[in-house]
Amino acid sequence: MTLRQKSSGRKPIGRAALATSTAMIVCALLAPTAQAQDGTDSDAQDPRSRLVYDAPEIIVTARRRAENVQDVPISLTVVNGEALERTNTNNVGQLTQLAPSVQLLSSNPRNTAITIRGLGASYGLANDGLEQGVGVYVDQVYNARPATATLDFVDLDRIEILRGPQGTLFGKNTTAGALNITTRSASFTPEATIEGTVGDYGLDQFKLSVSGPLIGDLVAGRLSVVSTDRDGFIRNTTTGQLQNDAKSISLRGQLLIEPTPALTMRLYADYSRQETECCTQVYVRVAPTLRPAAQQYPSLAAGRGYAPPSLNPYDRLADVDADIQADQTHLGFSAITDYDFGPVTLTSITAYREWEWDPANDRDYVALDIVRQSANPSEQDQFSQEFRLASNGDSAVSWVGGLYYFNQTVATTGVTEYGSDATYWLLGGGLPDALLDGYKVFNTSSITTDSYAVFGQLTWEVTDRLRITPGLRYTVEDKSGSYLATVEGGLANPTPAQQTRRLGIARPQFYEAETSDDSLSGQVAVSYDVTEDVLAYVSYARGNKSGGINMAGIPTLPDGSPALNSAVVRPEDVTTYEVGLKTQAFDRRLTANLALYRTEIEDFQANVVDAGPGALRGYLASVEKVEIQGAELDLAFQPIDAFSAYANIAYTDGKYASFTNGPCPLERVGTSTAACDLSGEQFPGVSPWAVSTGGEYRLPFDGLGQFGELYLGADASYRSTYNSDATVSDYTEIKGYALVNLRAGFRSDDNWEAYVFVKNAFGEDYLQFVSVQTGNSGLVIGNPGDPRTIGVTIRARY
Repeated sequence: MTLRQKSSGRKPIGRAALATSTAMIVCALLAPTAQAQDGTDSDAQDPRSRLVYDAPEIIVTARRRAENVQDVPISLTVVNGEALERTNTNNVGQLTQLAPSVQLLSSNPRNTAITIRGLGASYGLANDGLEQGVGVYVDQVYNARPATATLDFVDLDRIEILRGPQGTLFGKNTTAGALNITTRSASFTPEATIEGTVGDYGLDQFKLSVSGPLIGDLVAGRLSVVSTDRDGFIRNTTTGQLQNDAKSISLRGQLLIEPTPALTMRLYADYSRQETECCTQVYVRVAPTLRPAAQQYPSLAAGRGYAPPSLNPYDRLADVDADIQADQTHLGFSAITDYDFGPVTLTSITAYREWEWDPANDRDYVALDIVRQSANPSEQDQFSQEFRLASNGDSAVSWVGGLYYFNQTVATTGVTEYGSDATYWLLGGGLPDALLDGYKVFNTSSITTDSYAVFGQLTWEVTDRLRITPGLRYTVEDKSGSYLATVEGGLANPTPAQQTRRLGIARPQFYEAETSDDSLSGQVAVSYDVTEDVLAYVSYARGNKSGGINMAGIPTLPDGSPALNSAVVRPEDVTTYEVGLKTQAFDRRLTANLALYRTEIEDFQANVVDAGPGALRGYLASVEKVEIQGAELDLAFQPIDAFSAYANIAYTDGKYASFTNGPCPLERVGTSTAACDLSGEQFPGVSPWAVSTGGEYRLPFDGLGQFGELYLGADASYRSTYNSDATVSDYTEIKGYALVNLRAGFRSDDNWEAYVFVKNAFGEDYLQFVSVQTGNSGLVIGNPGDPRTIGVTIRARY
């Protein structure tokens, strides 16, 4: 269970000290456990009784109060901790196979975008000035960096996936939805869970969670840890190494303090470290462009005698010739205090978080020496304070209101270095190779955000069946940022013509910008209990994403100066209309929830790439209008006591309603920068059809001295063809694919479980994402999805 040391000589993540300290804490917290379990009569129970159906009640806190999910008039999906464990779902990327309305687009942790119903953030080169449209909340604390989504889950109770604009109940305003993640609470009853998983490709995962009293009935504690180690799925033919591996460790601690019946305090601390040799990409295909034949990939590759290690991406062969790594550290502290005054409860949420990103990247993704390195190490810190006041008890009007403050600073200091093949590949023949060989661009950027908000929502029970739920939010956000790029190296004393060509690749640049805006957003929902088990609702919601600042450089004017009008991007406005039904039938053995929606976005903030020479600059731009509409059906059913199943179906129709000044797709890129009208094109990152379905069959077992149940389970997911590039090129499409995961195991009444699982059981070949190689040669690269993997998990609870 030791992380192997990397070739760079850095120390691996140590676990020996962790194991020792964890064992000591386990002993302290579980001292009374043996006595607590004495006298149980599980062995005398009829194993068939465990299969008797009892209609479950799923409790959520999506509206900042405990409610049955079927009573909440919004579209949401709940995945509880048991389902996550049962399906070996360890992160947001795997969650997308259970929740089709959620999609994760990621080439590395920093370049990650989460979308719900196709909205969130435009996928592309990372830009610190681009906010996420999907909020990730862990134990009520907003996590600003999307890289959080690439980490393993730690001891989760449930994940609530809320669709559409959120803000009248949540701290930070989000326009596309939220992942409301809740970890398991500390308990005064001693308990522990320990789990180990081994599998092919060197998979080695360990999980431990322990909880119990620390000071009588005053203080309880909980400690959780998960560590993952897995070999890479891609072999580098240049170095012989396996790349795109997984090496991480996450810890989370919690103290529950209850000094009086009215006062509850929860203190959290978490730490996660990821050290991976990631993220390389492989050859996918070649697209023709409008550039001269000599500047397109076939001719360029032939001129250097280069051939990729394979033309089949599913051979999983890469040949990058420089270091790659995707190391990151997350840590944070938070304190949640609830005081019950009787009629109302006051809640305070104070939180501080840090993120450190330490990458290395061979940006050309081939064995040629084009872009020798491209790394943008970042440091982010955030502080937030939220106060909420909520009504208690049952009354005709229930309400919650709050104040929120959020401060964030992101500082990035990066370098891009061009190699001996850069001049030939990016500028064409007739120029000395030394022109770009060793040419370095150093960039420094910093952006600070201050956000202030007041929000509130109430529910008025007009009658026993009719409820009206309005909510409002007023937000003020101030942002200020600066960007500096300097250059050095390359050919000394170039001619003026040569220098002009070189500056077309990268030039010195400096600018400062700031933006401030305020917005009023909100929602109103009307729900009606048609029967005890049928709820109908309609809702209108309006969300706002504040203006952004380009933090990765901006396009230049003909004289080479920065186009300052591109430094600030307008705020984004989102309007969503929705109607829905939440139903249960057949003694609540069947749950069927349907939602129909339409979303209109004005000034959608997209991250696009300059189509000029080299095409190396990613920047923010506004899309005039985007329209997305669709339908979602969530089904859960248990026709017999021994069998349960689910099916989630999402249809999404998204398009650029108006994008007259968009970046050109690869096949329309020529030798100079040009704008293309993308109006009417399919919205990128959206599968028109996405489906997840699965079931589990359980059989009582009494034999070999064991009571319990045998089970067989299967989960399948499907996504139809979608485009992974903002330009919607014909050559950056990802074809539709279907994945099937299988599992079989035994759950003992003695609180242990063992099972074998197979992911991607039928070995489906699919792509997770594709992108365009630096320089617009026409080469399309990408990352193939995980192959078939097999593993065994053993879990015990005490």
